[in-house]
Amino acid sequence: MAKIDTGPMAMKGLVAYQTEAIVSRTLLSRNGGTATIFAFDQSQALSEHTTPYDALIIAVDGKANILISGNSYSVEEGQMITLPANEPHAINALTRFTMLLVMIRK
Repeated sequence: MAKIDTGPMAMKGLVAYQTEAIVSRTLLSRNGGTATIFAFDQSQALSEHTTPYDALIIAVDGKANILISGNSYSVEEGQMITLPANEPHAINALTRFTMLLVMIRK
């Protein structure tokens, strides 16, 4: 099992933006779930998909449109939204957007 970084960390800057790309960094991965930080350049998107696990998105920087089961939500820095298991969802960065994705395995 990998050693966990301890001590306070600023979420901004844990992953750098790259032009026309989505960059991710796994912060924690265990049997019970994962925590991954993503940096989306403006207009980058994850197409609609489903996962078998509940997840929580915490917006760290910027603004994105998140589609969940056909419902559109605008999420910006300081807000969070849940993604229910087995529900289709997609993410489109309206500006450069950094998010922390916490996935909880059942």
